[in-house]
Amino acid sequence: MNHSRLRFGTVGSPQTSPGNDTITAIAHIRQLGLDHLEIAWVRSVRVSDETCAQIKAAAEQHDVTLSVHAPYYINLNSQTSELMAKSDARLLAAARKGCMAGARDIVFHPGSYHNQPAEQVYERAKEKLLELTEILREEGTHVILRPETMGKSAMFGNLEELLALSQEVPGVLPCIDWAHLHARQGDGTFNSYEEFAAALEKVRAALGDEGLQRLHCHLSGIAYTAKGEKEHLPLNEADLRYQDLMQAFVYFEVSGTCGVEAPSPFHTADALTLQATYRRLLEKAEQE
Repeated sequence: MNHSRLRFGTVGSPQTSPGNDTITAIAHIRQLGLDHLEIAWVRSVRVSDETCAQIKAAAEQHDVTLSVHAPYYINLNSQTSELMAKSDARLLAAARKGCMAGARDIVFHPGSYHNQPAEQVYERAKEKLLELTEILREEGTHVILRPETMGKSAMFGNLEELLALSQEVPGVLPCIDWAHLHARQGDGTFNSYEEFAAALEKVRAALGDEGLQRLHCHLSGIAYTAKGEKEHLPLNEADLRYQDLMQAFVYFEVSGTCGVEAPSPFHTADALTLQATYRRLLEKAEQE
């Protein structure tokens, strides 16, 4: 069996990194034996072009792939024109600076239903993404915008919605947060090999084999209530059956990146645990 390798890393600098800057974090990712860093520009995008160039050079030097988590305050369904303009500016800034820094994937939270019909919110999100991707394409900013699956049913962004957007909008692909999907219904479902495999089948049906070969996902333990996501947890305190998910990744020959969002002080340890589990299962499969 010939699998491409899934690259594991952290969302945000590893909590074991000796410095607060992204360049130090990239070097530390490599020292840990991880392969990816998702830069967390989650409050704002305040980085110079010069720093972006240094980040890109460091990533190339250490063979660490990069993505960006754009600011939290993005909402494709903002309810006023002023809020919409601010949301647009945040996503465009993350895309432009991320591209300069060598990141290809720009992850963001797509927004809220605001008690509106899901179909109406979907159409609004689609029109907004068509507008923003065209701006980026025309100016030569070559990135993939990746709306993230969300952990509460009140938030726009279930797997089916994001796969449909990815089919309809060039330059858009999903960021699948497996913990969010587990928490979204609030009932403990979406936590078995069969359910993980069914989700990967949906990705392949919608986006072809390329969708599985360019997967970008998030993973952590998670606590949830009947309303969905409550907080991220370490793997050893959560009920997420991550070994089954890693087995599904191996079976479907998934490649791409997996960013780990465990809380302190488990950030680095959980990323290494997931990587080791995946590699052990991959090696076992290749020997059979």
